Amino acid sequence: MALVKPVIFQIVGYQDSGKTTAMMNLIARLSIQGYQVATIKHHGHGGKPDLSEKKDSGRHVKAGALASLIEGDGRVLLQAEKQQWGIQEQLKLLSVLSPDIVLIEGHKHEAFPKAVLLRDENDLHLLDELTNIKVAAWREPKLGSLDGQTACPLFSVMAEAYAWIEDYLKQEAAILDN
Repeated sequence: MALVKPVIFQIVGYQDSGKTTAMMNLIARLSIQGYQVATIKHHGHGGKPDLSEKKDSGRHVKAGALASLIEGDGRVLLQAEKQQWGIQEQLKLLSVLSPDIVLIEGHKHEAFPKAVLLRDENDLHLLDELTNIKVAAWREPKLGSLDGQTACPLFSVMAEAYAWIEDYLKQEAAILDN
């Protein structure tokens, strides 16, 4: 299922909105069907992600290496250090693997097609502020009254939202594959 260009799709929302659960669900659904899925996770909690200084690769980076790559039994881990990694640079790194689909958790202000996960009515402003929203979902029943007020499909049952996103990604992959 090699594509010229991967389908890129974001899962966005605030902390505890269900982004990681959605990512895990979609990765499993798509991988089982033979799609090569790569992911990007935005570390939105401030500061740098943890680097294990007990491992040689972490020690290499701490000593000043731009990057440290470890391989063993078919698994590759890459740790790289620079001032900032833009989303396009992250996508370029993943392009070496030729994924069919790249799922991005976070980076909500990027312009890629996205699903917005809402925790409650305090998150509704995201539907007005973010761009390229393809679908929105929430876990709070009282938000169900939003039907018809937005241009994108809205789901209050997460399983239905996951199915919609899966279908959307498969349709986009089919378009790129032709």
